Amino acid sequence: MSKELEKTYNPGSIEERLYEKWMDKKYFHAEVDKSKKPFTIVMPPPNITGQLHMGHALDNTMQDILIRYKRMQGYSALWQPGTDHAAIATEVKVIDKLRSEGIQKEDLTREEFMKYAWEWKEEYGGRIVNQLKKLGSSADWDRERFTMDEGCSEAVLEVFIRLYEKGYIYKGSRIINWCPECQTSISDAEVVHEEQAGHFWHINYPVKDEPGRCVEIATTRPETMLGDTAVAVHPDDERYKDLVGKMLILPIVNREIPVVADSYVDKEFGTGCVKITPAHDPNDFEVGKRCGLKEINILNDDATINENGGKYEGMDRYEARKAIVKELEELGLLVKVADHSHNVGTHDRCKTTIEPMVKQQWFVKMDEMAKPAIEALKSGRLKFVPESFGKTYLHWLENIRDWCISRQLWWGHRIPAYYCGKCGEMVVAKEAPHTCPKCGCTHMVQDEDTLDTWFSSALWPFSTLGWPEKTPEMDYFYPTDVLVTGYDIIFFWVIRMVFSGIEQTGKEPFHTVLIHGLVRDSQGRKMSKSLGNGIDPLEVVEKFGADALRMTLITGNAPGNDMRFYWERVEASRNFANKVWNASRFIMMNLEKAEDHQADVKNLTSADKWILSKVNTLTKDVTDNLDKYELGIALQKVYDFIWEEFCDWYIEMVKPRLYSDTDETKAAAIWTLKTVLIQSLKLLHPYMPFITEEIFCNLQEEEESIMISQWPEYKPEWNFAGEENSVETIKEAVRSIRNVRTSMNVPPSKKAKVIVVSEDASVRGIFENGRIFFATLGYASEVSVQADKSGIAEDAVSAVTAKAVIYMPFAELVDISKEVERLEREEERLDKELSRSKGMLNNEKFVSRAPEAKIQAEKEKLAKYEQMMEQVQERLRQLKKQ
Repeated sequence: MSKELEKTYNPGSIEERLYEKWMDKKYFHAEVDKSKKPFTIVMPPPNITGQLHMGHALDNTMQDILIRYKRMQGYSALWQPGTDHAAIATEVKVIDKLRSEGIQKEDLTREEFMKYAWEWKEEYGGRIVNQLKKLGSSADWDRERFTMDEGCSEAVLEVFIRLYEKGYIYKGSRIINWCPECQTSISDAEVVHEEQAGHFWHINYPVKDEPGRCVEIATTRPETMLGDTAVAVHPDDERYKDLVGKMLILPIVNREIPVVADSYVDKEFGTGCVKITPAHDPNDFEVGKRCGLKEINILNDDATINENGGKYEGMDRYEARKAIVKELEELGLLVKVADHSHNVGTHDRCKTTIEPMVKQQWFVKMDEMAKPAIEALKSGRLKFVPESFGKTYLHWLENIRDWCISRQLWWGHRIPAYYCGKCGEMVVAKEAPHTCPKCGCTHMVQDEDTLDTWFSSALWPFSTLGWPEKTPEMDYFYPTDVLVTGYDIIFFWVIRMVFSGIEQTGKEPFHTVLIHGLVRDSQGRKMSKSLGNGIDPLEVVEKFGADALRMTLITGNAPGNDMRFYWERVEASRNFANKVWNASRFIMMNLEKAEDHQADVKNLTSADKWILSKVNTLTKDVTDNLDKYELGIALQKVYDFIWEEFCDWYIEMVKPRLYSDTDETKAAAIWTLKTVLIQSLKLLHPYMPFITEEIFCNLQEEEESIMISQWPEYKPEWNFAGEENSVETIKEAVRSIRNVRTSMNVPPSKKAKVIVVSEDASVRGIFENGRIFFATLGYASEVSVQADKSGIAEDAVSAVTAKAVIYMPFAELVDISKEVERLEREEERLDKELSRSKGMLNNEKFVSRAPEAKIQAEKEKLAKYEQMMEQVQERLRQLKKQ
């Protein structure tokens, strides 16, 4: 016996209760079960600084849809959750919090600061997890991990030591991206290149011992000339062949620098002479290495000029730029200043312009590790959805440079390198050595730097499963199946997971990367704090429920494409939830009518077979779409079926049978309603988990939760092609009747006789067999089916379909005297409007003074009124003939 649903659907009252039930019953928990196939997704770990935003909501909804679908298909489905320590982001938050309490980081020891950072993590680290739960995320929270927990930290140490011993990790002086604001190195992937308006300063560098002869160079950063150690020309540039090997006098600094030949120079660009500053430009650094040039760093860590800048020492880089340009002008060495738009590297987090600087840092050699990651995609073992994002992946890997992994931060995994206080010997080890292996000194000090956040999150797919231990989970759930992520972190994270996974485990960490776009506002703008256009997903959940938000995020969503967020769409999703709820209530209220009847297949009508056939095809299509990660297409099909086919057509078709005490097919109708509703709820469940669970558990008692119920499968015995054709024929006729009635303003309450005419006996049979529901849907007082037009009055209104012509006696549709009266009133109204409009357009004052747009609008009104008058008068002529 089914229970009753509340009168109205109220998500607020059911969502928390159902989520607690799922957690209590451990439905989200996945175990190693050799009798089942595994299916694994790792959650991109949100930062512990994080507040849930629409990107998180979309990302996690997509993952939840896939995991719920696979769980219902009988897989041991693990959705591995966790959070990221987010080194730089968290450190900044902790510093800000301390500052608000009057504490400066500089006044604390490292240990004291770390204590505050862990306290911050405990207070805020779980916030975003609780927010994800509000969305209905069915992750295995029993297995929740953190990138700095004991197991993940063990994996980080293991990988560092392995790569170091293999010669892949090294410490050296190389050009890196330095953020003067955050006072740390950052990787190439964290540098955003932004188009900025700037200048090209053209400067003359005098040639030594050749009075009056100069070499003209152009630069966008005049201050870096303080660190120039050469000027380069192309080896084949005839203009400067005699200069190669000669010395120039570096202006202001008055240091002698050589002219070198290097094919890096583009002889067609500018003057063909390029200033070389190896300490402050990645390309210049490489030229410097090839030509054996000195590296002169002219900047302090805060981007002020250091002691190598002479009289400019202590000045901010931009202040120094102005002063240097002024001095060059006074010396007569500034040739010209040209406007120039160029890409400027900025730190993606704090938006500060980064400075390329030569510094001692830790690096990972990428050449060898990139090769198997490239091969994984080319061989097809790894694929992107959409495929086009594979090009981004390859382009990055094929042009990859060594990865700078050290950061000048305290919060993070500390680099496991130890230095002897006496002889400086370095030891890389998991634990601090007691004595120096070289001199025996017992004073060993650990490296101050921490690892780039992405070093630990690159290990996420296997570190979370217990690696480097050989755990049952690692053996069963790895490699994972699909990674769901935004296109903005392909280089940050995806690539690093792939090369790390192959290097450490011999296998790609996942088979498929499903890429989604950004959620933008209704105007197509990126949601951001500065624009103030961000929408809090929890606000949407509070107002409309998690199911409505989830449905909105997936409706019309195609892999890789950005989507726009509209509140109207959320309302439409909520309206759909109400439709499902009300249809389910109606069905459940009628279930008791079938208590004494068993549905007999012989009693299934063509309408029953039609809807079973439709839901059967839907099941096959939705399963195919989900397998191809076409989540938006699958949802649209489920939506169309439930709203139109099931609610608007089938339920209306069966009402006469439900309300009849004598209809022998009533039990068949009720069985079909319940069967199709259950199947529809299961197909909808991954998208709208809460409403489907609430209805399902009240509708039936065979399965305890829709979450762990069996995913529907295509049944060949439910393929009723003939009945589908029959009902679609009747639907076409009903649509034609409704169109005619609408055009004649006939209210649904007014019934009229309907005569179906077709020469085709099989078509007549369709209408004979479907007479009851055809009459209901076509507002017919009675239905007559015949082979020709005999007996049909001349004034009968007709509706034409491909297989039949439908006639309705005119007098039954329209009360002629009332309709004439109504039309005459309309004629009178239109006559006044026409007089007013013509009067205005014939008024010379109006025509000469009114704006052109207003005159045009009035002309359009006149044309519309004239057309309406013609239709009304034609209708009156016809009616007065009756």
